This record gives sequence, structure tokens and C-alpha cells, in this order.
Amino acid sequence: MRKRCLTRLDAVPLSTKLVACTLVLLMVGTFGISLTIRQLVSSYLVQKTDTQLRDQAQLVYSNVDLLSSKDENENVGPNEYFMQLRDTNNNIVSTPLVPVLRNSILSEPELPANGSMGDVKFDKPFTASAKVRVLSPTARADKRTMQVAQAPWRVLALEGRERGPDGTSEVKMTVYIGVSMADQIDIINTLTQYSIFVSIIIVLLGAVVATLIIQRTLLPLKRIEKTAAKIAAGDLSQRVPTAPENTEVGSLAASLNAMLARIESSFREQEETTEKMKQFVSDASHELRTPLATIHGYSELYHMQRDLPGALERADESIDHIEASSQRMTVLVEDLLSLARLDEGRGIDMTQQVNLTQQLKDAVDDLHALDSQRGIRRGRLELNAKDGSNPAYLEFKEGEFPDVTLTGDGSRLRQVITNIVGNIHRYTPSDSPVEVGLAIMPASISPESLQRMPADTQSLRYFLEAVEVGQSMQMGMNYAVFSFIDHGPGVSADRQSQIFERFYTADPSRARQKGGTGLGMSIAQSVVRAHHGFIDATTTRHGGGLTLTVILPVAPVEPHVLGSATMTGMSDRSAAKKPGKPNKQSKWPHRDKNKTKATGKGQQGNVTPDGA
Repeated sequence: MRKRCLTRLDAVPLSTKLVACTLVLLMVGTFGISLTIRQLVSSYLVQKTDTQLRDQAQLVYSNVDLLSSKDENENVGPNEYFMQLRDTNNNIVSTPLVPVLRNSILSEPELPANGSMGDVKFDKPFTASAKVRVLSPTARADKRTMQVAQAPWRVLALEGRERGPDGTSEVKMTVYIGVSMADQIDIINTLTQYSIFVSIIIVLLGAVVATLIIQRTLLPLKRIEKTAAKIAAGDLSQRVPTAPENTEVGSLAASLNAMLARIESSFREQEETTEKMKQFVSDASHELRTPLATIHGYSELYHMQRDLPGALERADESIDHIEASSQRMTVLVEDLLSLARLDEGRGIDMTQQVNLTQQLKDAVDDLHALDSQRGIRRGRLELNAKDGSNPAYLEFKEGEFPDVTLTGDGSRLRQVITNIVGNIHRYTPSDSPVEVGLAIMPASISPESLQRMPADTQSLRYFLEAVEVGQSMQMGMNYAVFSFIDHGPGVSADRQSQIFERFYTADPSRARQKGGTGLGMSIAQSVVRAHHGFIDATTTRHGGGLTLTVILPVAPVEPHVLGSATMTGMSDRSAAKKPGKPNKQSKWPHRDKNKTKATGKGQQGNVTPDGA
């Protein structure tokens, strides 16, 4: 039974529950207030009546003859009093004052029996019920008169003295003086009626106001419900209307919007991953099918021609083709295995000390060996700061590489550089020039944030802006930045980010001719991201072509420390200005670009930018 009631209660709408609770609270509140006011006013009127009895008792007792001579039609003011006299044995002596109402209706209080005082105490008022008598048998009392006659009495017992029969002695008497409480009861009843009437109005108005306020308050929840219904229908772009976050609904809306944004992002990432997986499986099947078809075809050709004249020479040719196809398939499978391991976070050792400068020098030598006619220059990269509407960019300055050592996987980083060199060899003319630049740049961006940035031009500009901040504030992280700048045919701006997609090749025919699989730059990106770095492809600024830029974290930026010669000079100048006073070492760093070597040491490696 209880479970059924709770189930039905749960099925009631929230707005109905809130309105019902508000009405219940209003009814309980108005009932409590009305009852409390009734009791307080009733007590106040009783106290006022008691005070009136005490104050008027002597006056009534002294003027009993005057009051008793009044006509019944003059029953106003003091004529409403009741008085009875009793002797020392509580026997009734006389009842000089008895109020007579209209139509000969007489009302008097019920006092203790004759000869007894009961529980009555002197000077302590008490309430007595009314005893109604009709003096005339033909009299007919109206309802109002009967209500007044049946009203209880408030009675006060006093000790009095009266002259004896001889006129000289005094006799002790017990005097009962009472006054009807009809007026007080009428006031209380009228007040109760007004309270009930006002309470009903308050409850009705409260119901209307509560309904409007609750509906207005729950309106954002209705909007949230509609938004959730649209999202359930498949529209993940819907968002809950915002509200002030200091309110419960506003906080809920903000939390729901954040959750929906993450859900939409995760759903889109899942869709993109699914599409990429489908494309990857399709491309992998296509790439593997070609060498397998070649092996199968030349195997059949060998079997068909082995009994013909000159079969040995033709067999050697078929075996050569089979070997080339198997080698290509081996490279493809190894690249796929490398990508799988990198995706799982395996196959990489981040504890080695890697001399990046030496690896770039080896890459320059390798590229020169592959294309002896190609002009190759090496040097430094410098930040060309933002100027008006022109964004900041990296500028190549010919010279020697700075000496850069960082913590990472040496073989994997060499694989990144080798893949970049292989792309230049495959897709650019053998006589087109190439520049290789290296630099150390402080940037106010964390490696984790850098790792998550997409491989596009906007991300590189964002990093360069962080470099401007890092150089001016001497804060953040030191990053090794190296670029391979070629002047070949390049890649259109809208397809540059696709370079890092798996199985993407700018020229499939040449890639297949020179052994490309379309996985080299994907592997390079995975390795760089595993090092919390960033790789990007942009159009070469001068002369056309493609520029591949790799950014790797090295060590946190450390504040510069003053050299001894600088401190000595400053001390001498300070002593000359203020002789006799000791000098204090300056807390501000000083850097001499021509004389001081800036070094940065940290957990990931060390850097000496000038290469000395």
C-alpha cells in the first residue's frame, strides 16, 4: 500500500507538488496565526474584564440601590452587573443586582450552592456558566438575546461589610460581583470570522502567485527538457539556454552545456576516428594488394614459362620483381607496426640523451649524398616579430647550428628527420635548394597544450605568439625548433594538414617508384606527439615550396644570473656614488648578448644556444 502511494506520488508533476506544498504551508500558517491571535485576544479580554471587576467592584457595591432602581430598558453600563450577598456561612442573603435582558429574559451566573463557597477564593476572578430564566411565560426571545443570555459570566468574590439591624454594628458579608462575557465572546467570534475570511483570500492569492512563480521558475527546466529531447533525436549541436550561474538552474545549465560540448566533441572524434579507420583499412588493403598481386602474377608467370627456352633469364627477372614487391610490403608492414605501437604508447624510450644538432648534421649529409646537385644550407631560425597586420614568422639565417641536447628517444627522433629528408628527396627536384634551421626559443605554453594542437598554420602562429611572450617575460619552457625548408612544387594550403594522414601521398606514382608508403609523415607526427611536441607543414615564405617545422620541449626557462664581472662593475659604481656604505647585490638579471652565454638546464636536457 505504501509503495503504491509512493508510486502515485512520484507520478505527480513537480509543479503540482510544489503548488500543493505551498498551499498546505499557507493553510497551516494562516490557521496557526488565526488560532494564536484568537487565544491571545481572548486572554487579553479576560484580563481586561478582571481588571474592570476589581476597579468597579467598590463602585457597584456602593451604588447598589441606585443600580437596582433602574428600569430594565435602561440596561446599559453598570446595570449589566450581577451582585449577590452572602453571610459568613455562605448563605444567600440577597441578590440586589440581576440584569434583565429584553423580553423579560434573566441571565445570572451559576454560583456555589447555598451555604457553600466551593472552590471559589476571594479576590480571584473565575468563569461561571450562565443560568437563564424567563420572567414572563408569554415572552419570546430572539436569537441574539438568547446568545447574550447564555454567555458565561466572569465573577469576583470579595469580603464586604454591611451595617447590622441596629445601625451601628458591622456584619461581614461575602459579595459576588459578576459581568457577562457576551461582548468578549462576540468580539472573539467576529475576529475569528474575519481571520477565516482573510485566510481564505491569502490561500487563494498564494495559490495563484505560487502557480505563476513556480511555472516561471520551472520554465528553464522545460527548456532543458525540450533541448534534451532534440539531443535525443540526434541534434548534438543543441545547447541549454543559459541563466545566471549563481542560481541552481543556471549552474545546472552550465554543467549540462559543458557536458554536451564534451559529448559532441567525443562523438565527432569517434566519427572521425571511425572514418579514418575505414579509410585506413581501405588504403592498407589497397597498398598491400598491389605487391601481393605483383608477387602472385610473377609467380604464375614463372610457372608458365619455366619449360620454355630462356626460362632461366625470365625466372631471374620474375624473382627480382617478386623481391622488390616483398621488400615494399615489408616496409609497409613495418610502418604499420610502428604506428600501432606508437598509438598504444609502446615502442619508444624517453630516457635517452639526444644530440639533436648532430642528428640534423647527419640529415644534411644524407640529403647531400642522395642528391649531390642539391644546394643545402644550414643555420639558425630567428623569430620575426608581429608587425601590424603581418603575423610573426620564423626567418632562416645561414650559419652554424646551435648545440641542442634533449631527453627523448634518439632512434625515433632520427626516424622523424629521416622521413622528412625522404619526402624532400622524393617530391622535390634534385637540384632545388634546401635550408635546414635550428633554434632554441622560450615560449609561454606547456608541452601538454602544444601536443594537443592540430597541425595547421593557426597553431604555429599561436606558438610564435607564445614565443614572443616567453622572450619578453623570460618565462615558460625552452623549445627546440628546427625546420626543413624546400623550394619544390609544394602542397596547396588546403591540403597541407593532410600530409600527416596515413597513406597520403602527394604523387602516388613517384612514391611507389621510390619506395614511399604514405606513412612516413604519420609516423613522424606520432613520434613528435609522443615527445609532447608539435609538427606542422606550411608554404615556404620565400621562393615557394614546403616548410616542415618540428617543435620539441627541452627544459624550463631559468632566470639569468649576474656574472661576477658585471656585479664587480656595479659595486664599483655604487661605491663611487655612496662611499663608506656597503653595496648590495642587485636582484635584477642582466644579460650581455655579446659576452654572456645563456644556458637552460632542467629535467629534459640542456641547451647552449650559441653553439660554442
